[in-house]
Amino acid sequence: MTTAMKVLHQDRYKGEIKMQVEVADDLWHLYNILTPGDLVYASTYRREEAKSDKIRAERGEKKRMTLGIRLEKVEFGEFDNRLRLLGVIEEGPQDVGAYHTLIMEEGEVLSIIKQQWKPSQLDRVKRAVEDSKKPCVVFIALDDDEATVAVLRQFGIKRLADIFSGGHGKMYATKEEGDYYGEIIAKAKQAYSPGVPIIVLGPGFAKETLMAKGKEKDPEMFSKAFLYHTGQSGMNGIQELMKRGMGAEVLKDSRVAEETELVEKLLEQVGTDGFATYGPKEVREAAKAGAVEQLLILDTLVREKDVEALMRSVEDARGRVTVVSELHEGGKKLESLGGMAALLRYKISN
Repeated sequence: MTTAMKVLHQDRYKGEIKMQVEVADDLWHLYNILTPGDLVYASTYRREEAKSDKIRAERGEKKRMTLGIRLEKVEFGEFDNRLRLLGVIEEGPQDVGAYHTLIMEEGEVLSIIKQQWKPSQLDRVKRAVEDSKKPCVVFIALDDDEATVAVLRQFGIKRLADIFSGGHGKMYATKEEGDYYGEIIAKAKQAYSPGVPIIVLGPGFAKETLMAKGKEKDPEMFSKAFLYHTGQSGMNGIQELMKRGMGAEVLKDSRVAEETELVEKLLEQVGTDGFATYGPKEVREAAKAGAVEQLLILDTLVREKDVEALMRSVEDARGRVTVVSELHEGGKKLESLGGMAALLRYKISN
């Protein structure tokens, strides 16, 4: 099982936190912790300055060195599991004043120095350390015709593979009967590590067949697998189970389930004209009145200046703030409501 993001050193006086990126999810947390103006130290590669006096010096070889850059821009690569930190070199053995991009990926160590750490950022560091201790979940959603293998991560559900049965005449039509389940088990095994729960779900009896074959072929992986009946298979079945909110204990503890549950609760209140409001203007008015019990805000909006002030005002009035990832179903629903919504202490007149 992957371990948590490690905080290696903290110096409150200097405003420095040194951490190690352990899993892909940590990059998502970092993306939300880093802001332009931070001083970031990390080990990187840069061409050596040529020592000779030649007018046209040969290009020096790339050498590993530690540089401190003043951060200007952070880009999150959702698909290649890297974070690009662009800024001007402020400290290092060479090229001070030049631009450089630090690449953060799993295993990298970096130090972040801020003039002032916001409570929400410190909370994010704490959450990154705690969250990555929580197990991910491997989903297998299937019916007689096709199966989807997906994993639950902190920032959403990721589809890993689709497998079609021979009966469909697609891909595996030439294989003998029974290989469909073998193929599914093999794909799930690639995503699995000891201690990670497996959830098998779908309509019909294919899921029971898979469980039986799984216990036979790979007892360690399937001995503690959970079985759920859903109306649909594939990603829709997984979303259905997430929404139902009655998944395994693990699911209840996951960040995605927590966010999805809050969005569902909000939609319920909106649907019954209850204690809820949505949309930037309406939410701001509710916050001004001190009526916000729980603010739900899409992560893509957090960086906007006035949003930071809104979040602070809700916290000052003893409300809670939950940043919802845009990368899962709950986030998509919140986005359709304007990216921000609130559960209220009391109704406020429009």
